[in-house]
Amino acid sequence: MPKHLKTALYWFIALQFALGAVTKYWPGDTIFGPAYSVKFADWGYPSWMRFVVGALEGVAAVLLVIPGRRTRFLGATVLMFVLTGAVTTHLVNHDPAVESWAAPTHLVIMGVIALVNWPAHWRAPAPQVAGPARREAGDRTG
Repeated sequence: MPKHLKTALYWFIALQFALGAVTKYWPGDTIFGPAYSVKFADWGYPSWMRFVVGALEGVAAVLLVIPGRRTRFLGATVLMFVLTGAVTTHLVNHDPAVESWAAPTHLVIMGVIALVNWPAHWRAPAPQVAGPARREAGDRTG
């Protein structure tokens, strides 16, 4: 994939989460329906929790647009935790699919982004532990 297309994709996704973060702080109704203070209370959370979720979404959105595998990995991972909570909330509250399709979709997208940006040194295979045959050979020489 061309670099400028990949960058545009990160910006597009980051803007979605930045918009989500702003709407969490918005005091009244939003383009997504009722105020998030009301939604969070209906879901069984304290209304102030929207600020925590909004802050996490905003920080993660910024991390997604900073060039670098580690920052993008961190942003995607933070969003995976937030989105896991969102998916769980929608399932527990039996929200209709029309209202809850975005959370699982974005969760899959963040999983792909996290895997694509997995820091290079973490990809190296783990060192192999010496098996019994190697230990015996080592014991004889050492």
